Amino acid sequence: MVDVSAKADSARVAIAKGEVTMRAETLALIRAGKIEKGQVFAVARVAGILAAKRTHELIPMCHPLLLTDIAIDFEILSEGDARAPARVGIVSTAKTFGKTGVEMEALVAVTTAALTLYDMAKAVDRAMRIENVRLVLKQGGKSGLVRTESSAPPT
Repeated sequence: MVDVSAKADSARVAIAKGEVTMRAETLALIRAGKIEKGQVFAVARVAGILAAKRTHELIPMCHPLLLTDIAIDFEILSEGDARAPARVGIVSTAKTFGKTGVEMEALVAVTTAALTLYDMAKAVDRAMRIENVRLVLKQGGKSGLVRTESSAPPT
């Protein structure tokens, strides 16, 4: 790990995004609550939150952080049709007040939420894909505000 003891504490925020593509029929089943394993979005949200809190156990050089907030939201980006798959967007926002950023926590949260969505619906759609996982915003510390894409929401 990197020694961060000399760094000043500051409010830190990171936002990550990702997408899961699937058949239109799969999305319809998820929305109707007809996936056998349960409420997909609710379970995926909880899984992402739990994963963010344990990031330091998964990524060897990450510091354990006291998260002050972790939020995960889902958005239907496309309903899909015969020509194009349905797309579900996932956004995670992680916050802390400390010496190091929360980018990895936001990325682990969005990825775990996507993996959970996949796991819960794979019985009906093995062709789902997890795509485009990326950090879109980080704020706090020495670097201040960094937006990695223009669509990053304001904090």
